[in-house]
Amino acid sequence: MTTCIPLIFSLYLALFPGPGALPQKGKWTPLFDGKTLKGWHTIPGGQWEVKDGAIVGTSAKSDDRHGLLVTDKTYRDFTARLKFKVLKGNSGFYFRVDEVGGTVGVNGFQAEVEDRWETGGLYETGGREWVAKADTANVRKWIKLDRNGAQDWNQLTVSAKGGNITVWLNGHQTVQLTNDPGRAAGHLALQLHGGQDMHVLYKDVEIQIAE
Repeated sequence: MTTCIPLIFSLYLALFPGPGALPQKGKWTPLFDGKTLKGWHTIPGGQWEVKDGAIVGTSAKSDDRHGLLVTDKTYRDFTARLKFKVLKGNSGFYFRVDEVGGTVGVNGFQAEVEDRWETGGLYETGGREWVAKADTANVRKWIKLDRNGAQDWNQLTVSAKGGNITVWLNGHQTVQLTNDPGRAAGHLALQLHGGQDMHVLYKDVEIQIAE
């Protein structure tokens, strides 16, 4: 009888994952078709284009504006996942944002995506700034690099359901907020940070809408 307990417990976790568990089931809807930027619009500066099945963003240090690629639709409760490769600079995956103009372009949450070790932290543009920082020692362990030491393809997953927000890097939880009083809905967006030489790639951008 005791040998059945671990199996039963594993089945329970699969059917009823905890609030910090990485989502495993459900229908994923692509937000990027691999060929065009249909369903998205840009906020200057920088440049966004599609090359070899990936979204490629570039900008020059001389441009102070945050270049943004923004979804046409808005979302409330969801889980989103995407693959990224940052070759230069500080990028991010925005969610629950409003378009506000100016140099920053949007206000709202950002899951940090960069070429250093703060990837997976949560920052609120136009609000509280850093809300939760990722442990840099863990990020160093979890981030994937190629054999030349440059960043390889990595996966970011963000779950936002009510005030509960969790971020994972390559399946490892980096930060979690519970009953957060912040923004409840808005656009998704990819960022090119102003005032930096930027070169970032994204692909396999998908969303799962919470029921």
